Amino acid sequence: MKILCVLTCAAAIAYAQSPPAFPAPPLADPAIIARGKAIYGVNCNFCHGSDARGGEGGPNLLRSELVLNDLNGERIAPVVQNGRGEMPKLNLSREQVAQVAAFIHSFQVGGYDKSRMVPPSILVGDAAAGRAIFQTKCASCHSPTGDLKGIASKVTDPKTLQNTFVMPSSGGTRSVIKVAPITVTVTLASGRKEEGRLERIDDFIVTLRNADNDVRSFRRDGDIPTVEIHDPLKPHRDLLPTYTDKEIHDLTSFLVTLK
Repeated sequence: MKILCVLTCAAAIAYAQSPPAFPAPPLADPAIIARGKAIYGVNCNFCHGSDARGGEGGPNLLRSELVLNDLNGERIAPVVQNGRGEMPKLNLSREQVAQVAAFIHSFQVGGYDKSRMVPPSILVGDAAAGRAIFQTKCASCHSPTGDLKGIASKVTDPKTLQNTFVMPSSGGTRSVIKVAPITVTVTLASGRKEEGRLERIDDFIVTLRNADNDVRSFRRDGDIPTVEIHDPLKPHRDLLPTYTDKEIHDLTSFLVTLK
């Protein structure tokens, strides 16, 4: 027993004295971290979580090897500015990415409780101001007494409700409100049209699944064939960069009243 204790204590001391695999970068100026937090709150919070540990499908940034090897946003910038996988590219400057990186690096990387920085509540906005913003930015497509009637009773968690309106999912298990999938119309050189659910698209090929559940692929050569994408979430994607942090919180505070 004594031998086991000695070995255990020795291992613990050696672990404590050994340098971490990813040394924490020095903290940036508090003003830079504050700017990064504001940018993160608008552009990243809904996927990666308010504590950067992962949210609505976004990975944990505190354990990301790319982020751990980053110092001033140099590794994060290409992903943010060009997108990767399901993550869309964000219209952020190199300086803004560096500010976001400074905010992420301000978290303590350690045990679960040590790393948590969860706000007590996200309901810090003004519901009356949120109603006015809703009329300006949302009322052309949505109605508190129509499609959104009782939304706060269906989505009772304010954070989930906030994520739902900022960037709702177009399907899958994470989707709280079902949204029609992205569809595509392909007009061939002969004039024949093929329509269906978009499965894949890049500079060289477009693939769709038609009403008969058949998968059809078409090779692309510049603008031939003509490809029209119909994304029901495009208005939300267009609004995303226009929101301020305050507007998001005000809208959330208004939406929770729709019970």
